[in-house]
Amino acid sequence: MARYGTLMARTYDVLSGEPVYGVGRRVAVRALGLRPGDRVLDVGCGTGLNLPLLLDAVGPEGTVVGLDRSAAMLRVARRKARGHPSVRLVAGDAADPAALDEAAGDTPFDAVLATYSLSLMPDPAAVWRAVRGVLAPTARVAVVDMAVPTGPWAWAAPLARAACALGGADIDAHPWEVVERDLAGVRSWSRRGGHVRVSVGTLP
Repeated sequence: MARYGTLMARTYDVLSGEPVYGVGRRVAVRALGLRPGDRVLDVGCGTGLNLPLLLDAVGPEGTVVGLDRSAAMLRVARRKARGHPSVRLVAGDAADPAALDEAAGDTPFDAVLATYSLSLMPDPAAVWRAVRGVLAPTARVAVVDMAVPTGPWAWAAPLARAACALGGADIDAHPWEVVERDLAGVRSWSRRGGHVRVSVGTLP
């Protein structure tokens, strides 16, 4: 996590590989089916790369709350959020119910998105259990994360492993598997030879 935080905040947007990983964000936000006025939680929001997509989906009457434990990452995200009063950024650990309660306030979230963040966390299952506590009944859930590429993309496996190790992510964590067990109507997408995985479903 230290690598992900202070050491990478200034260069994260340049080094994050959006030509490869941006597709996961776009697929997930579209699949969530966000509507104007929705409240959405961005778990491990980092430097705010999801903000433009989420703001466009929920509109000025909606709310986007980003939660991240890295103050350095949030400083970058706050610059992107300027001029958008519907954005709140909260510092805290996504496995901490108190941090999630602060993020939610008195109103549960209609949707939650975690992009390339759960694989950075020591216990994705604990994070998911905590996040469920601030979601509305039938909330929509999207997880985007990484796996070792296969098939025609297998040549990139060493690069993918190295990139994940550099950022402190566990490429073998497969956190979507933990979340999918609790969802109904799960839909999944695989991109970049399976390196980018997207799972979207609804709380039953």
